[in-house]
Amino acid sequence: MTQATRRERLRAETERDIRRQARALLVNHGREAVTLRAIAREVGITAPALYRYYDSREDLLRHLCDDICHDLEAELYAALAPLGEDAGHEQVYAVCRGFRRWALAHPQEFSLVFASPENVIGSVGPEDLLKVGDQFGKVFLEVASRLIAKHDHPHGEEVAEPPEVLHNDLRAFQQVMIRTVTARGVQVDEESLHLGAIFHILQAWVRLYGHVALEVFGRFPLAVSDPEPMFDAMLASLLVPMGIEE
Repeated sequence: MTQATRRERLRAETERDIRRQARALLVNHGREAVTLRAIAREVGITAPALYRYYDSREDLLRHLCDDICHDLEAELYAALAPLGEDAGHEQVYAVCRGFRRWALAHPQEFSLVFASPENVIGSVGPEDLLKVGDQFGKVFLEVASRLIAKHDHPHGEEVAEPPEVLHNDLRAFQQVMIRTVTARGVQVDEESLHLGAIFHILQAWVRLYGHVALEVFGRFPLAVSDPEPMFDAMLASLLVPMGIEE
């Protein structure tokens, strides 16, 4: 038993070392530099030996994405902790700004997790949207939904009714959100998290992604000396109609 436990511990340590080296290559040289041969050289083992730990390069990259997402989640929740759950409005803004700060500070990790073909959001179902692989979406959706469910928002009537063609998809996601928020101790139902609210939250989520991606990849349509005020204005335009004012 002791020998087996020791082998398991050594294997886990080697796996962590492999992922640490893979992440260092990603950060310093980009996604294409993360090859099994390069990682093996850094770890001090042969490339074929890596297959004892990961089935393929793609398998290793998926595990690396999980590590990055866990780190992002921890950073976002750390930013929320001093605010307290009663500071719902401030929490939403903190999550959005925290995601932007993280993305700008970690462009290679952002690119791997949020801009890799295998991680395209549209390729997954509603249950998958709150699994590891999109920790910003998970935290943002939890905080925004909890806020809407717990507080009256005076501009709620201004939230547009979603197109009928989207109702089935939104209902599926609505059930995921209800379970997620309820699991965190807030009782919600289909009335408090109605389809209009779900639709607006998802629209906000998509626009946040787009704005941050354009900024990270240097693809803004015009030169902006300080993009932060533009980001804050975009946040206000998204969140104020939901009654989320800073």
